[in-house]
Amino acid sequence: MDNFKEIKANELKFSPFDLKNEWMLVTAEKDGVVNTMTASWGGLGIMWNKEVVFVVIRPQRYTKEFVDNADSFSLTFFDNSFKKKLAYLGNASGRDEDKILKADLHIIHDNKVPFFEEAHTSIFARKLFVQEITENSFLEKGLIGHWYPSKDFHYLYIAEITKVLEKE
Repeated sequence: MDNFKEIKANELKFSPFDLKNEWMLVTAEKDGVVNTMTASWGGLGIMWNKEVVFVVIRPQRYTKEFVDNADSFSLTFFDNSFKKKLAYLGNASGRDEDKILKADLHIIHDNKVPFFEEAHTSIFARKLFVQEITENSFLEKGLIGHWYPSKDFHYLYIAEITKVLEKE
């Protein structure tokens, strides 16, 4: 962890809108086991006068069990050389194999929250809110057929940013 420095959330070097073509790993720990998933949807902002992240997770994702069990989780961002590993982590399930080991990433912890040594930026977040997105919530009904043909609606998590680490 010596090669990371703490920065404030407003010192992040990227715009959240630049991340639409980037992927991140959502990572949490449950009963001493770490699991992660690749995600590309979410956001950063202010809610309840707190700096927060917004993350969505589908109910069938194994990582959801880990995020639900933990008070906090991490979001980690990588340079483009990790795209193949992140694609693998998005397609493989931690239920079936140790996908983190297979992807050759190295778990480290900050205040008991797991993240990855290879990340260039890690955001740590404490859960404040979770709610299932429901069919009735949609004003633009066309989104349902396009993004949820199986009606497997995401759960929305809002979490307070507690720390940001950036690789030096």
